[in-house]
Amino acid sequence: MSIRMDQPKRFDLVGNRVMIAGIGTGFEATINYRVHEGHDEVTGSISVGGGTGEHAQFQVKANVGGAAFQLDRLFVEVFEVSAEDGSEIHKVSKPVLLGARMVEGDYIGYREHVVEQNETLSAIAQEHYGTSDFQPLVRANVHQIDDPDLIFPGQLIRVPIGTG
Repeated sequence: MSIRMDQPKRFDLVGNRVMIAGIGTGFEATINYRVHEGHDEVTGSISVGGGTGEHAQFQVKANVGGAAFQLDRLFVEVFEVSAEDGSEIHKVSKPVLLGARMVEGDYIGYREHVVEQNETLSAIAQEHYGTSDFQPLVRANVHQIDDPDLIFPGQLIRVPIGTG
């Protein structure tokens, strides 16, 4: 028995509806999911296979817009509940970044920006947001920007965009 989560990928930038998809099997044809950040969580279940060990595709859009998340770093987990003792088994967990907490208004998606020679995050923020506040850029690229003063030409960064 196994579960493979194909979406989201590690450190994907997601909106208020998180696509969770993959292939798996579960007791009584059920796989459970959880999206959390330690303070709040959104949970649910997904029907998959025939309930007697068949692996099949699964997909659900988890609506996390109503959650009281305090952080923009979330974990998406899928797992089977053991028929034996109720424990979570075959769990797969991936960190994601919640774009909706990084921008004003409704999160639309992100633009890709290739860093040019002598460019700064402040200049990139000014170009895309009309302000030099580069914190949304750092937060959306936390997996690849350790120091905001150290970006390099050719680096591809995500620029989260909202309606505000």
